[in-house]
Amino acid sequence: MTQDHEGTTAVNAKRLGFFTRLLDEASAGERYRLATEQIVAAERHGFDSAWVAQHHFHEAEGGLPAPLVFLAQVAARTSRIRLGTGIITLPLENPVRVAEDTAVLDLLSGGRLEIGLGTGGTPSAFAAFGLDSAERSEIFGRHLRVLLDAWGGRPLDGGDTRLYPAAPQLLGRLWQATFSVAGGARAGAAGDGLMLSRTQPRPASAPDASLADLQNPIVDAYLAALPAGIEPRILGSRSVFVADDRAEARHFAECGLRRQADRFAAAGRGAPADTLDELIAAFDVHLGTPEEVIASLAADTTLERVTDLVVQVHSVDPPHPLILRSIELVAQQVAPALGWARRAATDGIRVAAAR
Repeated sequence: MTQDHEGTTAVNAKRLGFFTRLLDEASAGERYRLATEQIVAAERHGFDSAWVAQHHFHEAEGGLPAPLVFLAQVAARTSRIRLGTGIITLPLENPVRVAEDTAVLDLLSGGRLEIGLGTGGTPSAFAAFGLDSAERSEIFGRHLRVLLDAWGGRPLDGGDTRLYPAAPQLLGRLWQATFSVAGGARAGAAGDGLMLSRTQPRPASAPDASLADLQNPIVDAYLAALPAGIEPRILGSRSVFVADDRAEARHFAECGLRRQADRFAAAGRGAPADTLDELIAAFDVHLGTPEEVIASLAADTTLERVTDLVVQVHSVDPPHPLILRSIELVAQQVAPALGWARRAATDGIRVAAAR
């Protein structure tokens, strides 16, 4: 893996993933059905992993409050693709129950579970759980310690109460999501995987910074903090919508990105841009024909350094048939041009050594 990002231009996508926030224009039940079909299609086309987000209460932000329940039924419909959470909002969860549910799901799925965690969530979500959003980092740290103890089979009550079934294998399949250099260092020091977002806010001091400008320093901090002998796991999520026709891709981008910009405005955050091309840049979207998307992704220097390239159609959010076609085009044309090769059915994500 290339660690020096100066002058790099080619993506080294060792593994390929599909991500969904379950935002299809449909009822909740239909969203779950469509997202399951998309993951099944991703497995059929050779994707290495599938990831789902957790969002509470606000269906326009994300359609899935219970990712482990959803992934349990996806596990029954698939056989090879790894199944990940991107992310579980750990401060809003009972960590012992998370430990129990993930341990059982990993066994039911044949050891295919990957667990992404974060502090996440809107302030209103914290309030609904009777928590203060300002304390999210403290709660996250406390819950994470309990979760790790539970997975590792250590006592949970000062006596001899231990998790059953214990799940020490999950200690090496933990991922931390972050927007910050400090977060990257924290994930590295823990030996966890690093999850980089498809987009992130630009600081007031650098409003025109590229996503790579923000994320390469996070990768630097992660790699510098990673203990010797622990293999890096760096996931780069990106908004990717591939279509057979450029005009079709731009049409649905106009619909989806305008809708997202309107939500920003309604939340008092202001419109990020005016023209479609400005919106595409503001939301860090890669779209168009396979050739256009290949060129766009290859210009993103952070992706030279990731071990896992994970694609999602948000915030374009095209109709379900076009999501399926985008998955197919990514697997058949885009990802191979960027260094990905379809793996044998027995291959999977290599995990870090357990603590």
